[in-house]
Amino acid sequence: MEETVEYAQATGLLGGVWLLVAIPLVSAAILLLLGRRADRWGHWLGVAAIGVAFVLGLSFFFQLRGLENKSVELSLWDFLAVGDLRVDFGLLFDPLAAVFVLLITGVGFLIHLYAVEYMAHDAGRRRFFAYFNLFVAAMLLLVLGNNYVMLYFGWEGVGLASYLLISFWTERPSAATAGKKAFLMNRVGDAGLAIGIFIMFATVGTTQYDEVFNSVGALTGTTVLILGLLLLLGAAGKSGQFPLQAWLPDAMEGPTPVSALIHAATMVTAGVYLIARSNPIFSANSTLQLVVVSVGALTLLIGCIIGAAKDDIKRVLAWSTVSQIGYMFVGVGLGGGAYALAIIHLLAHGFFKANMFLGAGSVMHGMKDQVDIRRFGGLSKHMKITWLTFMMGWLAIIGLPPLSGYFSKEPIIASAFEREDWTAWLFGGAALLGAGLTAFYMTRLFVLTFHGPQRWTEDIEHPHESPKLMTIPLILLAAGSVVAGGLMAWNDGVASWLAPVLGEEAAGAAHGVLSHTVITILSLLVTVLGAGLAWFLFRAGTATAPQPAGVLVTAARRNLYTDAVNEAVFEKPGIFLTRALVYLDNRGIDGLVNGLAAAVGGGSGRLRRMQTGFVRSYATSILAGALLVMAAFLAVQAGWLA
Repeated sequence: MEETVEYAQATGLLGGVWLLVAIPLVSAAILLLLGRRADRWGHWLGVAAIGVAFVLGLSFFFQLRGLENKSVELSLWDFLAVGDLRVDFGLLFDPLAAVFVLLITGVGFLIHLYAVEYMAHDAGRRRFFAYFNLFVAAMLLLVLGNNYVMLYFGWEGVGLASYLLISFWTERPSAATAGKKAFLMNRVGDAGLAIGIFIMFATVGTTQYDEVFNSVGALTGTTVLILGLLLLLGAAGKSGQFPLQAWLPDAMEGPTPVSALIHAATMVTAGVYLIARSNPIFSANSTLQLVVVSVGALTLLIGCIIGAAKDDIKRVLAWSTVSQIGYMFVGVGLGGGAYALAIIHLLAHGFFKANMFLGAGSVMHGMKDQVDIRRFGGLSKHMKITWLTFMMGWLAIIGLPPLSGYFSKEPIIASAFEREDWTAWLFGGAALLGAGLTAFYMTRLFVLTFHGPQRWTEDIEHPHESPKLMTIPLILLAAGSVVAGGLMAWNDGVASWLAPVLGEEAAGAAHGVLSHTVITILSLLVTVLGAGLAWFLFRAGTATAPQPAGVLVTAARRNLYTDAVNEAVFEKPGIFLTRALVYLDNRGIDGLVNGLAAAVGGGSGRLRRMQTGFVRSYATSILAGALLVMAAFLAVQAGWLA
């Protein structure tokens, strides 16, 4: 018998959970409305808002621990009430939401603090912090909403804020283009999520989490599969997974703190959160789970292969994010106890990826914004704090014990080998290969940046360490990179905490094709081999000029031709369709429009153009409305929305 999902009403201190969203949102509004009058102190308001939100989140977390149900719901007001549709503007604070709140506000606070100094000489610093606060507020609404419509509000808010931040330096064409690319590619995934929510209401009659999850058992297998695939499309777009991963590396055009916030603590983890939150839907269909695991396994290899061929320090880290999120998708796709493993890896990843992105910003700060790792080298002597803290992140991401990545990634690899058919070898092998490739390209990045001969350009006389406002967050994040994974895995602490949301099944209970001991040995072996090979190849530096490369390296440098495929399959047909519609409009509708305009009074000059424009708009609206009504009618007749 399936367990019924129920939430208690928030009372006492937990009745103030709405402040988590309100404080950074109000701060963003103040910074934007006051404009230049807040330039001198606005950045500190932005930092303080996230700091207060973290303190509140921590207090709410401890308050939640004392509750038996460990899940409270706060209904603020009725957002929508149309016919049978009732959408509550409400929040849900449970174990899953709590850990995300602590990650978003905790790591987010350190990134905000770092950004004070990093953006010190930027004329738009106050506006930057307004967007930063807006980003955090939207992400908090996303993880705290108690229904899919509230999640969608936060989802779109994060998309808007990411566009504003990625294209923050609008004077750079590359930044403006990257912002548009991120916005448009995310719209593809967002459309899938929106249609999924529509189907949810059409089949279940609600979008409230508890009501939807309690109704999953009454849905047909096909309905669950379609619904899950649409949610997966949304998750893939926001988390940069295949086939919607191309926007994520280009997002590096924004300021480095933006890269850290997007990749470590907020936006790209939203897709993992969506699948974990929707675990009753995904666990109800084995085919759906297989698709999720396949997407994760393929993406983690894509990220590794492309990351090994990049020379831009932030783009290497960006592709590593694509790969590491792939591991998380493998975890949530495997289901059962692996749901918790994916969340543990997500939390550990938040520390070491923020550490390395901010470390990259520190390197750029001391190297006059250079990003080419082929022109670095020997920085360990000049930037010792950055070097040591980046080293902790490097060791953590490659999964070397006893650092965080070992305790979070290795169990996912073991879980992949626990499948009961030949797919254990397929997905387990992909995850194991990914571990070796990760060790290779991340070691390449570390060695070329901090070791070997100096390869600087003539305009850099003496690289220097960053100021304390930048190094203090680096030190704290490095400490998290070392201990966070072990602390979360200790005595199954986080897994037990998440059990009320993700289920009680323990990871590692199944008998896989390989023993856990063998998997651990193999994982450490490929890691050491990958890291050792990279150290041997790049310890003396590398060529700074483009060199002839093999087929695989050339393909990796061109992102495995994924951009070319997108252009051929989507962009060019879209351009052709647009031009065809414009041609038909000019040749077909205009004649009707001009005739109608003449019939309603004629006129000349500006009046005639206004009449023509009005009739054209009215006629287009009628045609569009008729098409939508016809589509809805056919859908009902076919039983698609039954």
